[in-house]
Formats: sequence, structure tokens, C-alpha cells
Amino acid sequence: MLPRTGLAPLLASLDTPGEIQLPGGSIHLIGHGQPSYRVIFRSKKALRTPMTELRIAEAFVRGDIDVEGDIGVLFGARERVQDKVPLRQKIQFLYDFARTATKMNAKAVGEHYSRGDDFYLTFIDKRFRFYSHGIFQKPDESIEEASEHKLESMINGLGLKPGMRLLDIGGGWGGVTQYCGARGIHVTTLTIAKDSHKFISRLIEEQKLPGVVFLEDFLNHTPVEPYDHAVMYGVIEHIPNYRQFARRVWKVLKPGGRLYLDGSAAVEKFAVSSFTRDYVWRGTHTYMTLQDVVAEMLYHGFEIVDVARETRDYELTMLEWAKRLDAAKDHIIAGWGEETYRVFRLFLWGGTHAFKTNSLQAYHLIAERTSSLGPRPSIARRITQFAGNLR
Repeated sequence: MLPRTGLAPLLASLDTPGEIQLPGGSIHLIGHGQPSYRVIFRSKKALRTPMTELRIAEAFVRGDIDVEGDIGVLFGARERVQDKVPLRQKIQFLYDFARTATKMNAKAVGEHYSRGDDFYLTFIDKRFRFYSHGIFQKPDESIEEASEHKLESMINGLGLKPGMRLLDIGGGWGGVTQYCGARGIHVTTLTIAKDSHKFISRLIEEQKLPGVVFLEDFLNHTPVEPYDHAVMYGVIEHIPNYRQFARRVWKVLKPGGRLYLDGSAAVEKFAVSSFTRDYVWRGTHTYMTLQDVVAEMLYHGFEIVDVARETRDYELTMLEWAKRLDAAKDHIIAGWGEETYRVFRLFLWGGTHAFKTNSLQAYHLIAERTSSLGPRPSIARRITQFAGNLR
């Protein structure tokens, strides 16, 4: 018999065909039809797991609770579980936010990518190696095709031509350098991940590409001369100070230069799950709030050329990442341990569900630098300007 409280009866109430296995080994069928999953409670303690998102996630990461089969369908219960952010997380975030941005970026990115290139390359696309969403022209395309469409969108949106100088902010594993370099575009890549720097340096040398890569934070970058255009894929989440970001973009671009930016987004700034803060992205990682980014770009002398919603594209990307991660389960556990596999299983399947239900969104934005810095509006400034016009 199932317990009357806790996670087990909650799962039973979903009416999604599946199985629940209790610590004694008894199996209970849930819903009607062919079971698509089995949730296994390894102990009585697991059955008493507190009903918060973080505690349930921790029980899964430890192995107290296991899931066989389609873990994705279980995220339908997520909205009925409280995500109670611990006070320690709030204090840590405020402390990190108050510290020097470049130091915090280096620390958080270094921790996330400490597993090495080979880990991420087990599930991201094999062609351009993007750790951000592709653009799908058809739902059944591969993420390799979607990544190429992403690059096509960027090339066309910026109007890139051979001989131009492009700044790639946060180069990942060199997809932009590879694609644009082969088309005669000189790419300067900035990265704060040491493995990324090594990977792109080797790529440039082996393929004889017109480009260079620097181990440098964008917020510290001062080029010898401004760039024609810039691209930033999935990095805005690490730079929550949009005013500082927009000011720096203004300085590195020529008048008429464009920025192509994309990323995962949320309606409320700083709205990151407690599980993500503890296990995936520490520091000041924050989903983009599009309205704030657009405002700061406008305040800093940019015109908005294009904004496109790509939430479905991120859902399809993370779905394929999650499937590839599960397919490589044995390889990942052998190389990086079962905890890493469990953390990323939750991260990728949870992200897929978040985009599917519009809890997270995704956008790309193209902004063009004008010749004059835009004025920052304020009540005092507007009153002064209005009064002056009365004379």
C-alpha cells in the first residue's frame, strides 16, 4: 500500500502510466496503459523526503530515489512541489553579486566546466559544439542542423562578409570561429574557460583559420580598434549587470556595428531554481530578462533591429541533449561518476520541461550601434528638458 503523504501519492495522482517501487520491493501500477517509468524508493527515509524541489533533487542525486524509463513525464508534478529557496542561497547570491563581476564569472564558469571538454561533447552537437540552443526549421532536424541554422541566422543578421572583424564573446568550443573563419571572416574570441581557450587555439592552428582567442573576460576587453560586429551565444546569463554590459558593447563596436545576442530568459530577473544554484550554476548566473536588456541597449545608443522568440528551439535542443546524455549513461558514470550523471539528468530533463511549459523562454536579439550615445531617462532629466522647451 502506498503511503498517504509524500512524493509517492503525488506521483500516483498524476495519472501518468508508470510504476512506483517501495523499499520492500512491492511495485504499484499508476494510471492506465503501458508504464513509461518506474520510480524506485530505496529506503523509508526516501519516502519521507521533504516536499520541496531542492530536497527531492538531492534525494535523487544521492540515489535514495531512482527513476528508470521516461523521467521527463514526471516533471508534470513540478508545479505542485514548492521550490523553497534556502536563506543561505539568498545571502550567498547577494554576496556574490556585490563582488567584482569578472572574478565571480571566472569562479562560476570554472566550476561548471571543471569536468573537461569530453563530458559536454558527449551530449551537445558534434558539428559546431554549441552549449546553447539551435534554431530548428523542422522539429525532426538534428541539433547539428539546428546549430548550422543558428550560425546562418547570425551571419545574415549581422551582414557579415569576408574580411570583416567579428568579436565572439564566450567562444565555447569554437563553433563561430570554425564557421566564420572558413568564410574569410576574422574572429576574435574571448573566453574565461581555460579548456575552451586551448580547444579554440588548437582549432585555429589545425584548420588555419583567420582568428585569435584570448583568455579574457569581455568586461575587461579593450580592443586596439573597434570591431565590425559581435556575437554572444548563451553568455548574457553570466552578466546580470546589463548597464555595465551595454556600456562595454558600445565601446568595442564601430558605429553601425551590430550585436547578435541569444540566451535563455525568464520574466523575473534572478529567478533561478534552488537546485540549479547548488548543483549546476553557482555565482550570479541569472536568466535573461529581455525587457531589461532591450532597455539598457536603447539607453546606450543602440537601435533594436530584431527580436525573435526561440523558446521551442531551446526545448528541442535540451530534449536532444537529455536523450544523448541518457544514451551515454554508462560512459558518463565510468568517466565522471554517477552523481554527475544524475545532476545533469535532472538539469537537462528539467530544462526541457521548463521551456515546454514556458516557465523559461529563449530569444535572440540584434542591436545596432548608432553614432551617438543614448540618453538615460530620469524624472529629473525629463522635467529639466521639458522646462527648457517652455522658454
